[in-house]
Amino acid sequence: MRILFFFAFLFIGTISFSQTKKDTTNVNHLEEVVLSSIRVPKNKEVLPTQIETINLKQIEFQNFQNTADLLSNSGTLAVQKSQQGGGSPTIRGFEASRVLLLVDGIRMNNLIFRSGHLQNVITVDENLLENVDVFYGPTSTLFGSDALGGTINMTTKRAKILSEKTPIISGTVSTRYSSVNEEKSGHFDFNYAKENWASLTSFSYNDFGDLRMGEKKNHNGDFFGERPFYVETINETDVLVENSDKYTQKQSGFKQYNFMQKFAYKSQKGFEHDLNFQFSNSTDIPRYDRLTDASTSGLKNAEWFYGPQKRLLAIYSLTKQKVFLNSDLKVDFAYQNIEESRHNRRFGNYNLQNRTEKVNMYSISVDLHKEFSKSDLFYGVESYLENLNSSAFSNNINTGEIKKIDTRYPNGKNNMLRNDLYVSYNSKFSKKNNFNIGARAGYTILNSTISDDSFFPLPFNDINQKNFTYSGTVGLVHKPSKNIDLKTNISTGFRVPNIDDLAKIFESGGGFVIVPNADLKPEKTITTDLGMVIKSNNKRFQIENTYYFTRFIDAIVTDDYLYNNQSTIIYNGSESQVLANQNKGRAFVTGFSTNIKGYLVSSLQYLANFNYTLGRITSEENRTPLDHIPPYYGKLGLNYTKKWGTIEAYVLYNGKKPIEDYFLNGEDNEQYAPKGGMPAWETYNLKTAFTILPKATLFVGIENILDTQYRVFASGINAPGRNIYGGLKYDF
Repeated sequence: MRILFFFAFLFIGTISFSQTKKDTTNVNHLEEVVLSSIRVPKNKEVLPTQIETINLKQIEFQNFQNTADLLSNSGTLAVQKSQQGGGSPTIRGFEASRVLLLVDGIRMNNLIFRSGHLQNVITVDENLLENVDVFYGPTSTLFGSDALGGTINMTTKRAKILSEKTPIISGTVSTRYSSVNEEKSGHFDFNYAKENWASLTSFSYNDFGDLRMGEKKNHNGDFFGERPFYVETINETDVLVENSDKYTQKQSGFKQYNFMQKFAYKSQKGFEHDLNFQFSNSTDIPRYDRLTDASTSGLKNAEWFYGPQKRLLAIYSLTKQKVFLNSDLKVDFAYQNIEESRHNRRFGNYNLQNRTEKVNMYSISVDLHKEFSKSDLFYGVESYLENLNSSAFSNNINTGEIKKIDTRYPNGKNNMLRNDLYVSYNSKFSKKNNFNIGARAGYTILNSTISDDSFFPLPFNDINQKNFTYSGTVGLVHKPSKNIDLKTNISTGFRVPNIDDLAKIFESGGGFVIVPNADLKPEKTITTDLGMVIKSNNKRFQIENTYYFTRFIDAIVTDDYLYNNQSTIIYNGSESQVLANQNKGRAFVTGFSTNIKGYLVSSLQYLANFNYTLGRITSEENRTPLDHIPPYYGKLGLNYTKKWGTIEAYVLYNGKKPIEDYFLNGEDNEQYAPKGGMPAWETYNLKTAFTILPKATLFVGIENILDTQYRVFASGINAPGRNIYGGLKYDF
């Protein structure tokens, strides 16, 4: 109710501001949004879709520990966590493999991106980011498969040459400490510029200790999620140890390293050559939720952790203006190498199971942009080749004995080839109307073989799929007046099943096992957006409302399944109920979002956003909840900015997720929620940045001021308690 009153207050304030037509030169205006994607016009206002941007100024001021926290604290999307070293963004009720992640325009999504929860976004260092664009709704026409709920395009900093008015030597050194997990982080970047070439070097180090949860009772629910015990192996024996501080989430800490090197060269003929090398690595990352699973012995698992998560990306880019048919050209050749591993051991069982996945991705994309007097044409082609090697073994931590075990994915050859072409046209065909239309067509081939099925015999030894894919979009922006934009858009999206969907054998916990299903078809969505933007003459406030309805066709859902006509099988020595990924007919996702921002007085800006999502699987008999649907959520805040610095106070809030709205035995993780579902919560936060020297900035803040104990929906770890942080940044 308090949130509704706040929105009403802002709306009334906005209406009153709309009567003010005078403008002065000594007041602040809302910044114009500039998009970083090469496949859309730079000006957000001409696009009929909902897009939110987090710029460099916001990234630096917010001073978050990783990219997942940066996204979740924006208030415009939800982020799930199964461990401290993770973060799985949800856009309009779609998550993981149904949300496309891009780094500098290159796909991160690969053939083992799962439908559950992913932590890959944290491998992109927030200190490297120049801009983050969040595209809402199906964006397969622009970016390809997996963009069912939306796309997150993360653009890193550029190597700048002297012609961009950059000093020969420039850079940044920064450091940060956070009390809630005793974080110790450091970062530097160094740019060396010459007249026609430049080099940018960047490195970051993060040391995160065990995360401390809030100690104060959430007024919306009871105490929940304390860590009274944990497991240690003492004298070759697993022992249940009492935690000296039940609010410290023991065995949740990790370290991470990030490196980036860029070179830029501009020839006399106008060709620009860019090399972009990124590498991210971590220590072992404990899977915290699995370490808290209860059993008759106290805890089910003695060890459960992800091995070092490695991400290597290398891109060679060639750009030239006015090349083919007078179009601007950009060609990207990219290589990615990703290594992930899972390691787990039951309490009292000293055989540690190790499963490793190594993915190689090769890609080429050609993007062209032709600009007319009142329109833009974007077109191009892209091709991705991916292969996977899946291996597994167990080792006895006491005797050293090594044995082969079943792999997570088929242990033969696994590869996937995607070939797409796209076109998008944006035109201002009248003073009040802007039109957008686009289409994409592609062909995907997937091959997977099982070279050894002795661990779990299957009725097939290989899976082969060929899918013709297509999508389209059409939208209109109508300006009935200078202060109002009306937007409508119809778009389709698709996601081709990958190795994780088709061929995974995976124990999901709680007596369930997921088995392969070779008959899956691509998922498809059709979405209608209706939006309205109201803004003042003096550019000092804006309200944006968006309503959407998505029809989800052939949705892949994990549900009960008969394997060889049996509903249960013996797996890992115990009887488990059989589940499998299946195309469960149709579902829908609908909702709306409201974003308000403006100035109450000069230099004092307010912001407020509210997001609501509803998802249901439909059948002739009934409607059942769709998973990954967060409760309502948003952010309210005030920001005061002067030359000497910035002060921001804000509230993050989430509604309750009742148990009857959970998709049981799926990815909503009802086993990690209190009885009755996840309670509502809100946190109060204060952040500051002060210019202490001409090129030095001091950052100080308090997050979760009331030290509230809470957990984000579908997460398996409690959120941070009161966090006092401090940081220092020096630019040279």
